[in-house]
Amino acid sequence: MSSKRKTRFSFSPVAAAAAAADSTPLQSPKSRRKSNTKSLVADEVVATSVPVEEKQTSSVDDAPSTAEDNHSDDHQGPNTRFVGDPIPDKEARRRWPKRYQEKTQKRSAGSKSNRNEEEEIHQARRHYTQAEVDGCTLYKLYDDAHVKAEEGEDNYICKIVEMFETVDGALYFTGQWYYRAKDTVIKNLAYLIEPKRVFFSEVQDDNPLDCLVEKLKISRIPLNVDLDAKKETIPPCDYYCDTQYLLPYSTFVNLPSESREGGCETSSTISSDTEINGRSEVNSLLKEAVHHEENKEPELKLLDLYCGCGAMSTGLTLGGVLSGVNLVARWAVDLNEYACESLKLNHPETEVRNESAENFLSLLKEWHKLCSYFSLVKNMVPHEDYVNLFSEEDDATCNEEESDEDDNEVFEVSEVLAVCYGDPNKEKKQGLYFKVHWKGYGSDADSWEPIEGLSNCKERIKDFVVRGFKLKMLPLPGDVHVICGGPPCQGISGFNRFRNRENPLDDEKNKQLVVFMDIVQYLQPKIALMENVVDIVKFANGFLGRYALGRLLQMNYQCRLGIMAAGAYGLPQFRLRVFIWGAAPSEKLPQFPLPTHDVIVRGVIPLEFELNTVAYDEGHKVQLQRKLILEDAISDLPPVKNNEGRDEIKYNKTAQTEFQRFIRLSKNEMLGFSTTTESLKSLLYDHRSLELNLDDYQRVCRIPKKKGGCFRDLPGVRVRADNKVEWDPEVERVYLDSGKPLVPDYAMSFVNGTSSKPFARLWWDETVATVVTRAEPHNQAILHPEQDRVLTIRENARLQGFPDFYKLRGPVKERYIQVGNAVAVPVARALGYTLGLAFQGSACEGPLYKLPDKFPLIRDRVSSVSSQDEV
Repeated sequence: MSSKRKTRFSFSPVAAAAAAADSTPLQSPKSRRKSNTKSLVADEVVATSVPVEEKQTSSVDDAPSTAEDNHSDDHQGPNTRFVGDPIPDKEARRRWPKRYQEKTQKRSAGSKSNRNEEEEIHQARRHYTQAEVDGCTLYKLYDDAHVKAEEGEDNYICKIVEMFETVDGALYFTGQWYYRAKDTVIKNLAYLIEPKRVFFSEVQDDNPLDCLVEKLKISRIPLNVDLDAKKETIPPCDYYCDTQYLLPYSTFVNLPSESREGGCETSSTISSDTEINGRSEVNSLLKEAVHHEENKEPELKLLDLYCGCGAMSTGLTLGGVLSGVNLVARWAVDLNEYACESLKLNHPETEVRNESAENFLSLLKEWHKLCSYFSLVKNMVPHEDYVNLFSEEDDATCNEEESDEDDNEVFEVSEVLAVCYGDPNKEKKQGLYFKVHWKGYGSDADSWEPIEGLSNCKERIKDFVVRGFKLKMLPLPGDVHVICGGPPCQGISGFNRFRNRENPLDDEKNKQLVVFMDIVQYLQPKIALMENVVDIVKFANGFLGRYALGRLLQMNYQCRLGIMAAGAYGLPQFRLRVFIWGAAPSEKLPQFPLPTHDVIVRGVIPLEFELNTVAYDEGHKVQLQRKLILEDAISDLPPVKNNEGRDEIKYNKTAQTEFQRFIRLSKNEMLGFSTTTESLKSLLYDHRSLELNLDDYQRVCRIPKKKGGCFRDLPGVRVRADNKVEWDPEVERVYLDSGKPLVPDYAMSFVNGTSSKPFARLWWDETVATVVTRAEPHNQAILHPEQDRVLTIRENARLQGFPDFYKLRGPVKERYIQVGNAVAVPVARALGYTLGLAFQGSACEGPLYKLPDKFPLIRDRVSSVSSQDEV
């Protein structure tokens, strides 16, 4: 298990130390007794088992020098001994060769035992299979046991994987540790997990034999998302274990098959080049050649929650196709109506629902009841409410009476058109509503009616439910293969002065994280993927990130967490985001795709979870594609003015870079399904900017067209030696035509006068920190390098990796919001590729995966791979 720090980005030794300690909170008995004097250097960090707050411990020798000393040591008792015959020498040397080497060596930092790199390997005289401690308890090899902890703390839990006598006569055992929930990454969220549930690790170390306290019965059971079925499989025991906890990327996975050959080295955390460039990649490419659009694999259905304009599901489906699976976004949900319109425009096959996630979950539950009531599903759920509601009499009239002083008119329901949960009539009455078409009236008279008012329309409702069930209009539990989404957590925003640091989930602005997990729990998909801002692992000691992992564990999902930089996948934008995979026990847990491109580091990588950053290990030789800059992304786009009003214009030049050639492909070309060039004939969409008001436009026109140009270049501004701005007393203040100052006061005072972002131009050789949702230039660098305007919607979309064929809907400001809130499409596409491999069962072990060379242009190599295979 590699514990080296990642070096794609600049880490400090202090930060790495904190991250290592945070990632490995379990402290073994031996490390308790040793002082933590190891120096963590910048290019290598070993994952120790010592928490930050417990590093001040007394120093004790690793082992006594003689057997006599051993028996007199405070940690050894006179009645502690090995019993029975030793393991034959030849077999012991085969199983634990490092114990019998002539020279004393130090353990490798990447060994499975994850011991401290500076720790000497205890040389063995002989190995045993049984030991007696304190003259009363007999322990056997591979028994589970409690191990002595410091006073006032819970005893540690281990599996005994080795028993040996050292050449100096000391008696030792090697423990492979179980973690309690509180000792894992979820820490103080341990209340989510049953107290008797423990997690097996790969962490091992050596301890004096008399540290053993008592034998335990730990039942190993299969992981099962059916909690009731799982409870029935747990026999009487002290603890039970169904999951393995691996430190890299805070990973929880299915238990490996039990092996009695302890002490083996682990495999790398990165899928090997041989596996990827050999079997896995070739097989994947050959599958792609076989499965064309008319010969698709069975459909894998995806639900995109908090979908926005659909960037995440777009990337996932594109990546899924490249890996050989037919992943289709069947359902999408978002509260923003314009974002829903954009998604529907680009994904006509998707059932897009413009509603809150809470209402969507309530609707799913009511839909399940209706399907049960009408005998459409076998797993009957309680539906007594509908039994009582609907009249058993013939409802052929299915009408509603409305009375006033003048007349009585009867309205007859002709057809039920749609269903929702909430309050479509804005009357603050939550519940189930149907949209109905009235007989004898046009569509403009269609209305939303509460189900209580349609009690005599059983047959009409049944027709609608049966039709919706057949069309999979709404998913039932088990229908969804993948759920993805980025639940908004606005309560942790730095702009929120009233953030709740004690319990962030008490803040209503963070409750969507709970709703997302509730939907996963209800629908039980095979795979879940959650995306969020890095603050979920920074704010309040990473409370929300830990909660997300804890909920997945509570639901008996496998899971892992990674932090990915968009620029590392071929964008001139840094943009860090957190991604959490969840996988049902029956599935392979998807890996994180390793970077394909070098990247210009912007912003701050959080200290917490720093080792969760998806990157190559220090010393791993890899040739990444060069970092991309703004010129790579937008230099081919035609010039437009500040007041450009067209949504569609023509390209005026050919693509100048590889990025531009790819981003201009049609959808079929991008997937390798078309050989004709359609992109040159197509139109360019959304290449228009937010029109600046006259004052701001006049300011922008005065900003020099040079690298670093900003408000500091305007007359009347002086930059001091400490890089702060002040008014130049020798220059008279300049005013605009409106009478307002050319240099506004807020620009001078922004970040106490230290910022150069107000009215700043980007430059061709730069990258941006992150695409934002607001296009105002008052406090951010968003001006075009050479044109007097902010970046257009399409230019921002390019920075997010949206293909040019992707159209957006809504007012200009709304389209900026959609793009700024989106998941970077290349990141989602890379994740979709590893998702597809996991579904096919071809994903390798370990948390990281090396994508094929020149990804995502791998289809160009299908024919050559096929021909080589034939030869």
